[in-house]
Amino acid sequence: MAKFQTLAEAVAENLRDGDTAAFEGFTHLIPHAAAHEAIRQGRRDLTLVRMTPDLVYDQMVGMGMARKLIFSYAGNPGVGLLRRVRDAIEKGWPNPVEIEEHSHAAMANAYEAGAAGLPCAVFRGYRGAGLAEVNPNIRSITCPFTGETLAAVPAIRPDVAFIHAQKANRRGDVLIEGIVGVQKETVLAARRSVVTVEEIVADFDDVHPNACVLPHWTVTSIVEIPGGAHPSYAHGYYPRDNAFYLAWDKIATDRDGFLAWMKTNVLESGPGAFAGRVAALNGRG
Repeated sequence: MAKFQTLAEAVAENLRDGDTAAFEGFTHLIPHAAAHEAIRQGRRDLTLVRMTPDLVYDQMVGMGMARKLIFSYAGNPGVGLLRRVRDAIEKGWPNPVEIEEHSHAAMANAYEAGAAGLPCAVFRGYRGAGLAEVNPNIRSITCPFTGETLAAVPAIRPDVAFIHAQKANRRGDVLIEGIVGVQKETVLAARRSVVTVEEIVADFDDVHPNACVLPHWTVTSIVEIPGGAHPSYAHGYYPRDNAFYLAWDKIATDRDGFLAWMKTNVLESGPGAFAGRVAALNGRG
């Protein structure tokens, strides 16, 4: 059953050293505020799982939190490299990071298998692709009904999932609108889940029938953090901060410059800063 907490409480209770943790959101509703709190609390030795790891994992890897990444495509969307991730993989700074790379389809199917309590995901994929040559967790299976050769990957079952959403009601149900990636499947697959939201409301009014609603019994903790997805966007609340994605490429280039930025904007900051950043962003619009 969902309980309402501060961000510091939710992270302290649900994220532990050595966990497999997923911070999910596909271009939209990326849980940056939750990731920053995890950085402030100094978690270590994590296996970080994410479709399209972008700035949020560049920051977490650069702060030495990860021992392994399970992912599909790593980059700064529309800009280029994840410089801190590349430094960790190629040069072991600030610590070596193991990688397990998949396609988007494999990750989505693996989350869905985890949500269903299955040991693996079976799907059509990886035909003619070379990833199986470097990833031993990509295997093949013969369909017992058709004889067709299919791809198989292990189910993803995180210890803890973090997502951001637009609203939660006072009962603890969560409403996600706009682009939905694998947030629903990630929460259902995880043993524990923390959902940060733009606002807590009495109830959901005039919700369209295809809206994604996570019922309160699927969620461990709910935290109200206005602006908690910045610099990604939250449909109906604020746009994507494209200027920040461009700026990040320069911030992350240099180790010392990166650490100085993180000290000022994450370690010595708090979740309340996100609302101010979004207010400034909306003001620019």
